[in-house]
Order: sequence, then structure tokens, then C-alpha cells
Amino acid sequence: MKTLEAKKEKSEDSEDRMPGATAQIRDALKNVETEITCIAPDKRFRKVMKVLKKKDKKEIVQAVLEKFYNAEELKPYQAELIKMQRHLERTGKKMVILFDGRDASGKGGTIRRVTRYMNEKRYRVVALGKPSEQQKTELHIKRYIEHFPRAGEIVLFDRSWYNRALVEPVMGFCTRDQYNRFMKKVNTYEQNFLEDAGKTILLKLYFSVSKEEQARRFERRKNDPLRQWKLSEVDLQAQELWDEFTGKKFMLLKRTHTKTSPWFVIRSDDKHLARRETMKLILNSVRYKGRNRKLDFKLDPDFVIPGDRELKIMKKQRKKYGKSLV
Repeated sequence: MKTLEAKKEKSEDSEDRMPGATAQIRDALKNVETEITCIAPDKRFRKVMKVLKKKDKKEIVQAVLEKFYNAEELKPYQAELIKMQRHLERTGKKMVILFDGRDASGKGGTIRRVTRYMNEKRYRVVALGKPSEQQKTELHIKRYIEHFPRAGEIVLFDRSWYNRALVEPVMGFCTRDQYNRFMKKVNTYEQNFLEDAGKTILLKLYFSVSKEEQARRFERRKNDPLRQWKLSEVDLQAQELWDEFTGKKFMLLKRTHTKTSPWFVIRSDDKHLARRETMKLILNSVRYKGRNRKLDFKLDPDFVIPGDRELKIMKKQRKKYGKSLV
């Protein structure tokens, strides 16, 4: 009988080969590009409909429908997020959500779907750049705490203070002593700001993408002028340093996954399912009135993995293959 991990790997392999809706449409139009480039943009649609083959039309319709139904599937959860946001405002509670993980793992896209219909006055997305010279002399977590939510507010960190545990040590942006000091104290830091009579909710999410899918997404960024800005110094070395990042992920889960402040790993090769499951996870972290009882809030265990379970998977892979694969 196949194990859950084997089923998951098989599922991910098939998902890796599935291009996005826009990519499918672009591929279908390649065969007629030479026939439409000389036509005025406002007349191209009619010309395309005439020259497209039946097979290509079918692929485009399928891609458009998939994109439409994916968006429709998220809307009930996005409506619930608005209810949750109102509840936080009424009760004065605060929510901090950390989006960490591999490069090109879908963190930013998930944040945009989560916040799409939220009240902009009651949430903030924080993506901090390199620290200033003054900030380098201060406590590492201080510049993140400065952006913490007020009562009734949600703050979503697009990469958090855990950069010190993941990117910085791999890329040489911090010393070994700085890394060790952070890993020793971070649980205490988090415990301190969670001890406020339950007013602060902390969610730690690690987005995990396969090496093959990450390579595909990097290639797309290189060739797409609208996405080239996303390529950073870290991105350009992420594939080469894959095992080093995996090692730091292992230590992250081993030392900073706790009962009061757990990690949740989001499998994100399938962007749509990663976004849907992330919304469920956020909604399940808060009890609020008016919850839609007909909506499925049960998490898919193939896409949302508690940190302690992910650690067991990684240990098992180390024993079998000599290294972790996730």
C-alpha cells in the first residue's frame, strides 16, 4: 500500500507539468502570431477566432474556465476573511501572519489573494528591504516589531524576522554568532509578545516549492519583462544552494516549531490549492460569528503540513536518501 508521502509526490509530479492558464493561452496563440501581428489590436480578436484551430480553441476555453472557476472557488473564503477581519476589529484582537519559505514559492501571490477584498484600513502588508546601517546595530527583530498591528489590525509579513534563520546564513548576510544567537532567543521573543491575554494571534507559514517548479518559475521571470524585477541576488543562487536552504529549513522546524508558536508548511507547486488552503488555515485560527457552516474548512493534509510532521518527513528522507528532498 502506498504511503501518504508517495501519493503526495506523485500528485506533485503531475501538478508540476501543468502550466498556468495564461501560459496555456499564450502557447495556443503561438501558431497564429505571424498572422495577427500586422493587424490593429482592436481587430485581432476576430481574426484569431477565424484562424485558430479547433484544438487550440478548446485549450484556450479550458484554460479560461480553469482560471475562472479557481477564482470563484476562492471567493467564499475571501468573504469569510472579511467576516474574520470585522471580528478582530470588534474584539480588538491583533493578527500577525508570517509568509516565509523558498524563493518563487508563491508567497506574494497568496498574500494578494488573501487581502484582495479586505478593508484596506485594517490590514498592512510588510516587506522589509535590507536593514540600514543603524538597524544593523540594533536587535534584529526590532525593525519587524515596529510594524506590529494595532488592535483590530492584521499585518502580513512577506518574509519575516526568520530571514535570519533562512536566507541570511546561507547567503552570508549574517555571522554564525548572529544566527546562533537568534535561534537561541527567538522562541522567547515570540512568547513575550504572545503573552497579552490572547489578544495577539501569530501564524507562521513556510511555503515549500519543489526544485523543478522553482526552476520553471525562475525561467519565466527571466523571460517576462513584467516579472524580471522579482529576480533578486538570492533568486539567482537559490537552485545552486538548494541543499543549504533545505538544511536551514530543517533546523528552523527543529528549533522554532513549538506548541504555542507552531509552523505550518504549505506545499505550493499548485498555486491555486496553496492559496485556498492558506485561507482555510487563517480562518481556522480565529473563532468568529457568522461562519458559513456549508463551507469546507477542513485542511488538505497533502498541502498543509504541521511543522513537526514535516520534520518527521525530512528525517525519514535523510535516512533513506542521505538528504531531505522537501
